[in-house]
Amino acid sequence: MTRRLRPSRPVDLDFLASAPLRLVFAADVAAPPDAVHAALAKDTEGWTSWFGAVTAAVPTGTGRAITLRGGVRFEETVLADEPPRRFAYRVDATNAPGLRALLEEWELSPTPAFGTRVRWTFAADGSSALRNVLLLARPGLGVSFRSALRALDRRLAA
Repeated sequence: MTRRLRPSRPVDLDFLASAPLRLVFAADVAAPPDAVHAALAKDTEGWTSWFGAVTAAVPTGTGRAITLRGGVRFEETVLADEPPRRFAYRVDATNAPGLRALLEEWELSPTPAFGTRVRWTFAADGSSALRNVLLLARPGLGVSFRSALRALDRRLAA
């Protein structure tokens, strides 16, 4: 049975600093920042080919509709699209139990080797059970992030 989407608390970019839970991951890729930004912000449907957890990604008027493996769904609004250095969005509705607010930011900066340093911040508020699950899942989220960036780098090199 598919869970219905529930509205999330609307947050703005300040939530990145004030969220009760912040998970931050970083990794380098060989692709330049403009190519990475375009993949993140412009090629919504392409996420399914490089981010293994994403099974569907559809652009909407103000953001995206995302489905993850396991059936978790998000309706998102883009809050910052600043090529080639930043892409951020918040979740407006989800079927994830216990999630009250979620904002994700992808910061991009050039590396000395002409690649990109990608920093992903996952800022969330939810029930204490959800926060505990996310903390326990932190290593797995890090593996998923690094794996996705390797796949994205291969895709951008092709």
